[in-house]
Amino acid sequence: MTMYDLIIKKKRGMALTKEEIHFMIQGYVSEKIPDYQMSAMMMAICFRGMNENETKELTLAMAHSGDMMDLSHVEGIKVDKHSTGGVGDKTSLVLGPMAASVGIPVAKMAGRGLGHTGGTIDKLESIRGFSTELSEETFIRNVNDIHIAIAGQTRNLAPADKKLYALRDVTGTVDQMSLIASSIMSKKLAAGADAIILDVKTGDGAFMKSLEDARALAKEMVTIGRLAGKRMKAVISDMDQPLGYAVGNALEVKEAINTLQGHGPEDLTELAVTLGSYMAVAAEKAETFEEGRELMNETLQNGNAWRKFCEFVKAQGGDVSQVKEPSRLPSAQYIVPVQSPVSGFTADIKTEEIGRISLLLGGGRETKESIIDPAVGIVLCRKKGEYIEKGDTLAYLHANAKEKLSAAEERLLAAWSWSDTPVKAKSIIKEVI
Repeated sequence: MTMYDLIIKKKRGMALTKEEIHFMIQGYVSEKIPDYQMSAMMMAICFRGMNENETKELTLAMAHSGDMMDLSHVEGIKVDKHSTGGVGDKTSLVLGPMAASVGIPVAKMAGRGLGHTGGTIDKLESIRGFSTELSEETFIRNVNDIHIAIAGQTRNLAPADKKLYALRDVTGTVDQMSLIASSIMSKKLAAGADAIILDVKTGDGAFMKSLEDARALAKEMVTIGRLAGKRMKAVISDMDQPLGYAVGNALEVKEAINTLQGHGPEDLTELAVTLGSYMAVAAEKAETFEEGRELMNETLQNGNAWRKFCEFVKAQGGDVSQVKEPSRLPSAQYIVPVQSPVSGFTADIKTEEIGRISLLLGGGRETKESIIDPAVGIVLCRKKGEYIEKGDTLAYLHANAKEKLSAAEERLLAAWSWSDTPVKAKSIIKEVI
């Protein structure tokens, strides 16, 4: 068996076997197969595609290319949640404590943000002292004791995906459905959960701009997970406007706190309750989605989710006084209102651009080496469909660099559009697969 033969086979549209796929991945990780041959294979896959079994075997080979988290010492059915990324997406900060508060074991490996999408780890680290570098012993102990731990991906999880993604990024082979699905699911399978709930974003601020593409990706990932023996559910959610109102790390922590205390934005609350309901069913804490929904609403209303968040922050070394008094979280030197130049209904908010404005202010990283300012970002005052008078505030810019404010304001106004006639607001939940 040689890589040359496999490239020719795939180029001719033939399916690769399990043995051939594992040979390819193992050879690439061990550097026996060079980049130029793997690039040729990735391009052949883009043109010829992969069938269901090939995609599953590729995912498993990538998942087993490095460490596999052993969660066998964690009691109960472990449920993980993965989002494909968006603007203002602080869902894990709300959902994790909600699920843990009803006894669902949440053992989550989370990532950092890159570009216009934020990362759960960056948001949590805006809390003073909060540590996402946990030993395996501490990680498992926390999940058993308080049902939740969130750690950074410091282990050697799915190294084949890291190598392949870097290669695909520079060879024009990113946008192939099987390759996207296997990239996401290999990391999820390596993280060791029994069930995986997916939040697949669609819209301007998402990786998948169209509902059709989001649906195809969701189906592909659900199929992979089920073939690998996992309990799977995918929720397709709207990312045609930022989730909630806050964009920026400490600002999003504050909004997550408000939500856990029962005062959060409708869209964020609805998304967290929906995902949590499916987590409850997967973990066998509820028999039906409706029962799961009752559990999630109840834990928000009775304060258990909020208390679990405080317990979680304390367990990972965070300063609980900051979350009990959010005004003590990092705050920006300049908080500047941006006023509406006209009266009308909000017709559109270019979501990806909102994320990029937060990046301009210092709230994200353009490269892995970039240093994030946890205090900066944007807080919107209006959602799509809402009416606003000329001169009223559209949003507040939070900045520590005064010289960046003018460009940020100009770009925010350009990202906003108005309508003279009413605009129907979109539902946060598009489909469930």
